Amino acid sequence: MRPAGFRRRLDLAGGGEEPEVAGAALNKTALAGADMAGVMAELAGLEEPRAREVNEKHGDDHGVNLGKLRAVAKRLKTQQELANELWATGDTAARLLALLICRPKAFAPDELDAMLREARTPKVHDWLVSYVVKKSPHSEELRTTWLADRDPLVASAGWALTSERVAKQPEGLDLAGLLDVVEAEMKDAPERLQWAMNTCLATIGIWHPDQRSRAVSIGERLAVLKDYPTPPGCTSPFAPTWIAEMVRRQDNT
Repeated sequence: MRPAGFRRRLDLAGGGEEPEVAGAALNKTALAGADMAGVMAELAGLEEPRAREVNEKHGDDHGVNLGKLRAVAKRLKTQQELANELWATGDTAARLLALLICRPKAFAPDELDAMLREARTPKVHDWLVSYVVKKSPHSEELRTTWLADRDPLVASAGWALTSERVAKQPEGLDLAGLLDVVEAEMKDAPERLQWAMNTCLATIGIWHPDQRSRAVSIGERLAVLKDYPTPPGCTSPFAPTWIAEMVRRQDNT
C-alpha cells in the first residue's frame, strides 16, 4: 500500500480512470438494475489477457482494467446486497467491484475481520482497508486488534490504519512506542508488513517534528527500501528521503 508522498500522482485504487471505450461490452441499461449473473457476465467481458499478465506480476489474479471496473461501479451505485453476493464468489474482480459498491458502515467488526483474512491478493487487501475499513465506525477497534495479529498480512492492515491515525488523529497514540516496534521488527518483517511499517515510520517523521530526528535515524540505520527502484518524478519510499521531501513540500506551501 503506497500512501501519499510515494508518487507524484497517487491512485490508491491502482490504475487511473479511463474513458469508456466505444464498443466495450458494457450494457448500461442492464447494469442499472443488474442481477448477479448479469454483473459477472459483464466482468467476464472486460477480461483482457494483457491486463491479467501485468496484474499477475503484482500478485493480483484478474484481468480487468481498473478504470473500466470503476465505470461499472459508478453505474451500479451503492448496492449492499449485490456487494455481498459479489464478495462471496471469491473472484478477485468481483470482490474489487463489491468494495466499490458496498456500504462500509453496514459491516460488523467480525465481518470485516473475516473479509480481511480472506483478502489474500494485494489489490483486494488494499481496497478493503482503504475504501471500507477506514470508513467503518469499527476502524479503531480493528486497528488495535490487527496491529498485534501474528498473521503479517493482517498486521499490515493494522499498521496501515495506524498510519492514518498518525497523520489525522494522533491523540492518544504512543508514537515513541510505535517507533520502538518499528526499530525492533521492521528490518526482518515480511514484505507487505515491512512496507506498512515503513509507511508508519515515514508518516511519524513527516507529521510529528518532535519525533522526526529519531524516525530519520531509524530509517537510515535499517536502510529498508533504500535501493527501491524509483521512477523519475516520484519520491523514494526510503523513509529519510520520503520524510525530507514531504517536509520540504509542507514548508513551501
